[in-house]
Amino acid sequence: MKLLLGREDVSPDRPDNHGQAPLLPAARNGHDGVVKLLLGREDVSPDRPDNRGQTPLSWAARNGRDEVLKLLLGREDVSPDRPDNDGQTPLSWAAWDGRDEVVKLLLERENVSPDRPDNRGQTPLSWAARNGRDGVVKLLLGREDVNPGRPDNYGQTPLLLAAESGRDGAVKLLLKREDVSPDKPDNRGQTPLSRARWSSETTAGTGGRQPG
Repeated sequence: MKLLLGREDVSPDRPDNHGQAPLLPAARNGHDGVVKLLLGREDVSPDRPDNRGQTPLSWAARNGRDEVLKLLLGREDVSPDRPDNDGQTPLSWAAWDGRDEVVKLLLERENVSPDRPDNRGQTPLSWAARNGRDGVVKLLLGREDVNPGRPDNYGQTPLLLAAESGRDGAVKLLLKREDVSPDKPDNRGQTPLSRARWSSETTAGTGGRQPG
């Protein structure tokens, strides 16, 4: 990297066919040293998105690259709440994959919205509940600026999504909240209980496997 970056005829910010410049895969794979080298260049954009609108910070958050995340969050020219083409922010991706430490780092930032919905109306809490990321669910429920009963574009609440996916831990955490309706239906009139029954029957019918 040092040898290549020492050349005037090498562009350190040139993207590939997916729109990914060298900084993005370095951040995605947790190569701290390479990230430091690239961030030291004035001709490298630290917040440059790929073709899907995902930035180096998005990928670092999604893959739980804590040290890389800290490096990027230390930059004023990096937006910690920038949505991709699907409306998912770094926090949303970290919640999706259950990256507890990353979620903690992002929630410390005043310019990160912990309840920001994506294009489908699903919030970080929705994704954490749906995927059974109990640690992240606890962190988000500890915030006063997170609505635990917020429905997505289809009327699905975090509780319904957790029940549908058979996420017992997330269901228990959400049911402890007085501001969560345990019987709220989605746009099709289906409740958390009916979706939980459907999920149970489907799992039983497929030998314990969820449908793809």
